[in-house]
Amino acid sequence: MAGVDVENRGGGPVKNGSRGGGGGGNYYSSSSTSFVVDDGETQWTSWLVPMVVVANIALFVVMMYVNDCPKHNRAGPCVAKFLGRFSFEPLRLNPLFGPSNSTLIKLGALDWHRVVHRHQGWRLVTCIWLHAGVIHLAVNMLCLILIGVRLEQQFGFVRIGIVFLLSGFGGSVLSAVFNPNYITVGASGALFGLLGAMLSELFTNWTLYTNKAAALVTLAFVIAVNIALGILPHVNNLANIGGFLTGFLLGFILLPRPQLAWLDRRNLPADVPVKSKYRAYQYVLWVASLLLLLAGFTVGLVMLFRGKNVNDHCHWCHYLSCVPTDSWTCNGK
Repeated sequence: MAGVDVENRGGGPVKNGSRGGGGGGNYYSSSSTSFVVDDGETQWTSWLVPMVVVANIALFVVMMYVNDCPKHNRAGPCVAKFLGRFSFEPLRLNPLFGPSNSTLIKLGALDWHRVVHRHQGWRLVTCIWLHAGVIHLAVNMLCLILIGVRLEQQFGFVRIGIVFLLSGFGGSVLSAVFNPNYITVGASGALFGLLGAMLSELFTNWTLYTNKAAALVTLAFVIAVNIALGILPHVNNLANIGGFLTGFLLGFILLPRPQLAWLDRRNLPADVPVKSKYRAYQYVLWVASLLLLLAGFTVGLVMLFRGKNVNDHCHWCHYLSCVPTDSWTCNGK
């Protein structure tokens, strides 16, 4: 694995390496959600996020069992041989302490050629659940716990589960359209989708926040830092951006909160008119976001399955994923 991404995609071209999804280099924070006013809505018990973490760990163990480095590796000594068939590939192939590229592809990594030419569209979803190594897995799951548990407690498992899955899917689509020569694994797009949903939730529930400036500045800073890290080599920023945009739109659709006056309707006299559950601007944002989301998925999937490479028509778009400097090049991305 020659060069491994710490964001949703493995390090090099398919023939050389894979990029780890959603991993190191991202430092998420859910602190901004603490600024929201308690509006009396149900506080949920978080169980989906812990289950997703357990599922990812279990899948990684299965992946390492299938990989069986001592049996299949011919490129050098395996790492941590005492683990037997669970030992890791040589660090020069996978510095994240994980399996080989062939194992990742076998178990569902996103590979543009297999999606387009072999009609394996299911890889757009399965790649979200795979990780390139122990480091990659640990960082992703820690970030998921920090962000996801709080969101699930506030909005429930259904809405947060939808945001997580569709954001991961959106990140996979954008990554495949812009980077057809790489394989992709990891939950980076899904994690960035949760960040995007946090931002749109702040906007759509703006009147319910007591400290709007602090909430906005804190969340904007966290997002900006993570997006900026995406221009470094070995980081799949396009999967991050795709997941973020998907989650941002989904936040307007799934996370609006009712007006306080509507929540207090039962305490009002019978002759007092009850206000609408949501404000007018929330309805407008809901419709606009739904239309944009449907349009984005439609255009992205059509371009993907027609085998279009966006970089052929956009000569600057590759800078969204990596900006070359005197200290590094982007040839390995």
